[in-house]
Amino acid sequence: MSDQERDWDFYLRTVSNSARDSSFANDPASDPSLLHAVKKLCDFCRQEEKSSEDLVARVYPHINKLFQRSTASLSQPTSPNGILLLVILQFFLDFGEVVLHDADPSLRTFFRSCLSREFADPVVAAATLDFLNVNKNKLLFSFPNLLPQFFPLLLKLIAWNGEKLEKAFLKVFPGLVSPGSFLPLFPSLVDLPILVVALEKVERSSGSLIGSSIASIQKSAAPEMLLALMDEAYTGSTIGDGGGDSESEESSTIDVADPVFLELLKDENDGLAERHWTSPGVAAVLQAATNSPQSDRLKQILNITPRLLDMYFTIALRDANNSLICALIPILMARNSTLFPDKNYMYEVRRRLLEFMLASFQRSPDFIALLKKPIVDRLGEAYDSPEKTELALQLCWAVGEHGGGGGSHKDAARELFESLELLLYENLSSSRLGLRQESINSDSRNFRKSSQSRLLCFVITAIAKLATYHRELLPRARVALGKVARSRISDSRVWRRARDYLGLMDDPAICLSVLGPSRPSHGYPHNPGTVNWNDGGTKMIAHIPFYILGEQEGPPFHDFSFPDILPRRR
Repeated sequence: MSDQERDWDFYLRTVSNSARDSSFANDPASDPSLLHAVKKLCDFCRQEEKSSEDLVARVYPHINKLFQRSTASLSQPTSPNGILLLVILQFFLDFGEVVLHDADPSLRTFFRSCLSREFADPVVAAATLDFLNVNKNKLLFSFPNLLPQFFPLLLKLIAWNGEKLEKAFLKVFPGLVSPGSFLPLFPSLVDLPILVVALEKVERSSGSLIGSSIASIQKSAAPEMLLALMDEAYTGSTIGDGGGDSESEESSTIDVADPVFLELLKDENDGLAERHWTSPGVAAVLQAATNSPQSDRLKQILNITPRLLDMYFTIALRDANNSLICALIPILMARNSTLFPDKNYMYEVRRRLLEFMLASFQRSPDFIALLKKPIVDRLGEAYDSPEKTELALQLCWAVGEHGGGGGSHKDAARELFESLELLLYENLSSSRLGLRQESINSDSRNFRKSSQSRLLCFVITAIAKLATYHRELLPRARVALGKVARSRISDSRVWRRARDYLGLMDDPAICLSVLGPSRPSHGYPHNPGTVNWNDGGTKMIAHIPFYILGEQEGPPFHDFSFPDILPRRR
């Protein structure tokens, strides 16, 4: 017998003994030689090209039985089983066709029984990502729904292990995006910092996350809530009552019966669920995060999440259909003001949300008409907070830039125009933005005044652009802009801009060139902000030099004549 044959027999006996009722049956991974033996058997099967099928057929029953025993022992592990199971799964993927083994149930068993307990183990986490990257193409082709189904569990993996696994996770990330996971994935990404805080609180209250399934919390939530209700009924104490140390840090621990807590810690994608940000659990998380120093793990995820959103939005614009993107935009609008309370994080995420929203409107202007209701709602919230004001500004720009959805959506454009009118008149009649009657200092007053002026400029520009695109709105636009021009509010930029737009509206050709849609319409291709001087012989362009020269009043001081500007006929 050759040395290779002796090695084969030795490793096969090792696996066979562990697969049977041996001393390692309760936890096969506790045998230090077992992992090495399985790896060697897999290598033999790959190297022996001629007799490969025979070797696979001989080793498969033992490998399969070992997998079953390993997963059955996960409830009381003495050592991590993840590495051993990943090696066995690699065998199933490589040789499944030879032995007619469907790897899909085995893969799902690994995620549900093993990774859900060992995602916090850095070695298992890194090995899992390596396994997914090596087999990425095979998994996407043969099991396209696997990664999208378990994306919440994989997000736990990056949330807990941080930047050291970021590169490997970014390679796996595109596989998490599918039609079924596209919408639920976005709020899960945005809430990664809250997930980290929740996991850290679970670790402080229940011990190490390695080896214990967080899913068991969901199973025990209902009995604990029932006991709390019974306690309230018999003792008169409320569910949220604490003891004498209610002011301590532990009093802010998350209620395991809170639905948002269960939603954050789930392992599988079960669709888009509404997250109630006024719930006691989330309020406790945000309050604790604000009042206590940030952990290294939290700091890392605050940096990672914007980069994950970059990839998510890139995939969305490249691969997602219009229906999914149109359904995502209202979620973006809602989440714009509900983010983890970290100043830099909120800035980076909001910037990406607004950029993606505007890019979506640029690609499909019809979205503006289809999303008329949420847009009108957000315009009505422009006074509530600075972030909602910024969202309203961007929506005003998009509505005007894309003509309220285009020429075929006149009813939607009219309703959007009416909302802009209302917003304009509210600003003209009130000098307050955001705050109401409370006293404020001079810095806040200046900021509010600047925000109001900026909002007014965006609104009157959107009104002028809509009226240029939908000419039936011109009379109402002239009335609205006329009121602004006559208002002489303290910021001259506002009423001067309204006056300039009124002047442009007297020259339709120029107005269309300057304020018209950025896309060709009605057979007249043009670029915004440019004048087609070839039409100078038939269209009025006399006022254009005065606008070019920066709102100069009185006689023109230029020394050129119109023949110098207009092309000569040859």
